[in-house]
This record gives sequence, C-alpha cells and structure tokens, in this order.
Amino acid sequence: MTAKPLIALAMGDPAGISPELTAKLVVEGDIRASCRLVVIGDRRIFDEGAHVAGAKPDLTMVEQGADLRSAQGDALFVDLRHLDPRDVEPKTATLAGGKFALTNYRHALELGRDGRVDAVCFTPFNKQAMRLARAEYDDEIAFSAEVVGLQTPASEFNVLDRLWNARVTSHIPLRDVAAKLSSERIHRALKLTDACMRNAGFARPRIAVAGLNPHAGDGGNFGREEIDMIEPVVAAGQREGIAAEGPFPADTVFLRAKGGAFDAVLTMYHDQGQIAMKLMGFDRGVTLLGGFPFPICTPAHGTAYDIAGQGIASIGASRAALLLAAEMAGRRAG
Repeated sequence: MTAKPLIALAMGDPAGISPELTAKLVVEGDIRASCRLVVIGDRRIFDEGAHVAGAKPDLTMVEQGADLRSAQGDALFVDLRHLDPRDVEPKTATLAGGKFALTNYRHALELGRDGRVDAVCFTPFNKQAMRLARAEYDDEIAFSAEVVGLQTPASEFNVLDRLWNARVTSHIPLRDVAAKLSSERIHRALKLTDACMRNAGFARPRIAVAGLNPHAGDGGNFGREEIDMIEPVVAAGQREGIAAEGPFPADTVFLRAKGGAFDAVLTMYHDQGQIAMKLMGFDRGVTLLGGFPFPICTPAHGTAYDIAGQGIASIGASRAALLLAAEMAGRRAG
C-alpha cells in the first residue's frame, strides 16, 4: 500500500479566519483519509482557532527537526511558539500577524525544499500584513522561489473543480500589462500551463488563450497584440503538441470553458481570469503555485476579517486546496 502524502499546512494570518480554518481542516475526514498533515504555527493560536470552530482536533506534537515521515499519527503539529494570542489584534493587518504567517510559510517551504514533506498548503495570508513584516514582499511566487532556490519559471494558477485559469502577468498595475507582454513571455506561460496540468493528471489539456483587447482586437481595430504576439504563440504551441486555441475574446471564452470546451484558459492579466473564476465558485476555488518541485496550494479567497472569530468560515476552498495538493503529490510519488 502506498503511503499517504505528507503535507505541511502553514497557518496564515492570525487575525482572520486562518486559525479556525486550520482547525476545521485537521478534523475533516476526507482530508485525513487522503493525506497526513503537518501543521506549522503556534499551538496557542491554533487552540483558539479550534475553540472558535468548535473542533476537537487530535494532534501529535513533534519537535522542529524531527523525522516527520516516521512520526506516529495522521496529524502532526510543529509548534514554533512565536506568537502569544494576547498580541493578536483581531480583524487587523499587523506586523505581528505578518511575521507569524511568513515564518510559518518559510518553515513549510523549507520542509518541501528538503524533501521532508510532499506538498505545502497554507490558510489565507493578508498581503498588507506580509509587507509590514517584509517590505520587499511582492507575492507568494517570488517569496517561494527565493526560499526554495527555484531558477526556472513559476506561475500562479486558479483551479475550480476541473477548470484551470493561468495568466501571463499577475500582480502588477493594469497600466503596465501591455508593456510586459511579449511573445516569449506568453509562450513560456503556455508551456508551463501545459506541463503543470499534465502533472495534475490531464493527458493533453485543452487550453484556450484569451486576447488582451476587447473582442480579441477585432482584427486589429482595437489593438494588434493578438495579431503580432498571441496568434504566433498559439501556432507555435500547436506545433509543439500543445492543444492550444485562440486568441478568444475574454468576455466569452470562460462561457465556453465552463461548458466543457476547454480545460484551461490562459489570460493576459490577473483580473481577466480571476473575476470569472470567483464568480463561478468563490467558495471552492484553489490557488496553485505551479513550476515548483512540489505542489503548493491555498484557497483562492482571503483572510475574511469581517467574519473572523464567528466560527462560520467555510472550509470549501481550503479543503479543495488540500485535496488537490494530495492528488498531485500522490501522482508525483507514483
């Protein structure tokens, strides 16, 4: 019998719903059946989250540096003992909260980098708090690449059930998008999307490529990016064996993908795909960091300060993130 994947679950922002989500995930039956968890955080913060959630998790405490694979139990806890609950300002982005989440995530990434776990997941971060803790913090991709030592391309993907959204540019101002696009960059994103989806079990993923401009440029009337950059990349991808089509108008391509015509949509910028994906399934969406030597997943929603501490946070997206990470880690092991 193949051993269940070992997944490091880093606790996110302590002022939001992350502590209660983490506790709920630990007691979820299908998660315990699909993987073994290593929760990274502060046990005091976790216990407060469990109290809010009304959960009674069964956890095995392990020391930093312990052999996690030989430790007994389906849910382990590495207590970094680095945040007193009295220092948490509820529903507020703070330096202390950012340091807590960043430290947990770094520890989880190091476990993945060193082969001590098979995948990494984390409950939601607050980017304002992360930047208070680390002024140069841009996003999870850049930070993860730095910690892991990744020298090859990586990207963020949004996954909703079996539909994926990839993007060429991500966390940059909208005014900079057109200038950042190039045939090389679009081609790289297309190849990475195809590779990551194959690693997730798609035999030959069908990828729709969105245009940049309204109506995909309308034959050059509204811009030439489709003609000069995107069309040649789609053709090159097809010659390489990638099942790519496009460019398609961004305002209709997701309707076709939702109807089953495509497995993924490659968009040119962040909100071009995020809006559609979150409208279709905000409570189930997963963010996957692709291109790393191990899966990294998180729910696609944020810290939800407005409902923190009420015990009503849905685990749908977080549960989906863990199950996707477990599936992908299992495929790698197989």
